[in-house]
This record gives sequence, C-alpha cells and structure tokens, in this order.
Amino acid sequence: MGRPREFEPKTVLKAAYEVFWTKGYEATSTRALSEATGLTAASIYNAFGDKRGLFIAAIEHYLDNTLRDRIARHSAVASPAEAITGYIRETVDRALADPRHRGCLLVNTALEVTSDDAELQTLVINETKTISAFFRRIIAAGQKNGTFPAKQSADDLANNLMALILGLRVLARIGADAKLFDSLIRPSLVQLGLRWPNTKIA
Repeated sequence: MGRPREFEPKTVLKAAYEVFWTKGYEATSTRALSEATGLTAASIYNAFGDKRGLFIAAIEHYLDNTLRDRIARHSAVASPAEAITGYIRETVDRALADPRHRGCLLVNTALEVTSDDAELQTLVINETKTISAFFRRIIAAGQKNGTFPAKQSADDLANNLMALILGLRVLARIGADAKLFDSLIRPSLVQLGLRWPNTKIA
C-alpha cells in the first residue's frame, strides 16, 4: 500500500497556481513553490513528478475553479442575452478587481508557451474551443428563439466573442481601465442586438 499524502491537494494546487499566475511558468522557481505550498522540493517531485507536472495540475485546478465554473454557471441561465452579458460582466469585474493585474492564467500561458510544447499548446487550444463552444450554444439558442438576429453564423459570432474575452484578459495585465473594456465590448454585442452599459467602478 502506498504512503498516504500528507497534504490537501486542493490547497497545494491553489497555492501553486497563485505563484504561477503571478510570476509565470518560467520565472517560478521550485523554491518559490515550496514556500507557497509548504512542501519540500522532494515532496513536490514525489507528488507531481517535477515543476511542469505541478504546473499542469495547478492550471487544471485553476480552470476548474474559474473558466469552467463560470461557463457552467452561465450555461444554466435561461436567458441567452443574460448568459452572454453575465459571462462578460464577470470577466470584466474580476479583471478590474485584481490590483496585481495578473490577467488570466490560461491566457498568460498562451503568451508564454513555445511552439515546441505540444502539450501546453493543446491545453490552451482546447480551453479556447470550450469558450467558443459556450458562446456558440448560447447564440444558436438565442437565434432560434428570436433573441438574436440570425444574419451571421453562430460560429462566427462565437469566435468573435472568444477573441474579445482573450483580448480583454491580455489588456487586464497592463491595467487597462473600464472605459477601454467598455469600448471594446460594445461593438461585439451590437452584432447580437445587445447593449452594454458603462462599467461601474466600486
């Protein structure tokens, strides 16, 4: 029988992704991970194989608690219009509420990953497809019930919104303000016949 782990995996993964999110994958040292998680370097290697193994596990945990959770919640909203505007609103509010301007760990990984890292490239691509698929389902439903105009394909509109979300998260890293976010969101939502009110800053 294997020796039971002496740590709470979710706690360790959250601590790890906070470090990766702040510093980036390459700049994160094993020492920084040890300090954040409370695990020795040997424990990290025993549990996750290496820094990369911990990063993959950490980003999956991050996605479960951010992107995937957000998609699940907004997919359950009955109104297609509210599902889309609510998703975007949550994205904007979270970005503006982060004083460290970290953006999104997934998008940061997309900017950092190299062309020879097929595993991370696939992870990023699959998650962007998940975002597009969410928007596509909501838009198609809205076009079917008359909420949205059907002049453009749901695929094109969904990909446009996916690109919008990624762009917003990149801009969040440089401290873009609500005025800029609002000016980028409005044209995309006009295509769906939706209005975007000015973002209120708490």
